[in-house]
Amino acid sequence: MPTPADMRRRIPRMTIALILSLSAAAFAAPDAPPPPTTQPTLPPFKILPGAKGLPNLEYGRADGKPLLLDLYLPFKQPAGKLPLVVWVHGGGWSAGSRRDAPALPLLKHGFAVASVEYRLSQEAKFPAQIEDCKAALRWLRASAATYNLDPDHVGVWGSSAGGHLVAMLGATGGVSELDGANKDNADESSKVQAVCDWFGPTDFLLMDKQAAGKGQFLHSTPDSPESHLIGAPVADNPAKVAAASPLTYVNAKSAKGEGKDLPPFLIMHGDKDPLVPYAQSELLRDALQKAGADVTLQIIPGAGHGFRGTEPTDAVVAFFEKHLKVGQ
Repeated sequence: MPTPADMRRRIPRMTIALILSLSAAAFAAPDAPPPPTTQPTLPPFKILPGAKGLPNLEYGRADGKPLLLDLYLPFKQPAGKLPLVVWVHGGGWSAGSRRDAPALPLLKHGFAVASVEYRLSQEAKFPAQIEDCKAALRWLRASAATYNLDPDHVGVWGSSAGGHLVAMLGATGGVSELDGANKDNADESSKVQAVCDWFGPTDFLLMDKQAAGKGQFLHSTPDSPESHLIGAPVADNPAKVAAASPLTYVNAKSAKGEGKDLPPFLIMHGDKDPLVPYAQSELLRDALQKAGADVTLQIIPGAGHGFRGTEPTDAVVAFFEKHLKVGQ
């Protein structure tokens, strides 16, 4: 019987369609751990002085409910179209809020910012979360003329679980199998032009080993956030883990010589992170470098999970300035 390590070595040689077909039936399997019972409370909408805020815009529907995002437009409108950064919140895929958006300072630098919600793991299992994020990107591009957005310069930024999802967005541009059942705005692209990943997980099977007993909890148990996300215990389901890993898609593109199709990545991670080992970001950096992508990994000395008030936002602003304001 192949080990999880064997599975990971084989994955890059498999096609994306085959990866997803191997795991599709298992996502609906009855062995899923019980989901969290609480729903997060949405904080009130707030806007920075001088900026324009458009809350509760419906970008799609899933499972009979609207999917919403908040759109913010900058203090001073530039002469041309607005480059856009989409914030994807963290919270272990089961909590968090689009109203908690550290990306809002980008408004001062001439960016539009969208903060999206997505179905949480107690509502739907992976790949619902990435499908929702892709649907939001398609809607934003379809609405670009309405809000003076530049559909050709769209970046994504997320932390923790949101970091995982933005890494997935960057790695799966053009992977139609993850577009989901909602085909609204199907003629629009869900590709992104820049990715800022703050301490997102990349390979759920390796997290406990990398934590070396220093983590706050075990990621491979049936009640872990990662197991809730995929709908089954991580340790027993390497195919599901592979389908939810950005490494799988980066490696697949690398194997096909399509690494240059990947957007530039800025990855940032604290070396004292007790929840997501910083080695997770090293894995992603190494895979992107092997694929020939433009990637920078910045390890923040002494920082834990969330940077705790020492957010290196200047580097993020410079990154998006470089890659989303080309020719402006």
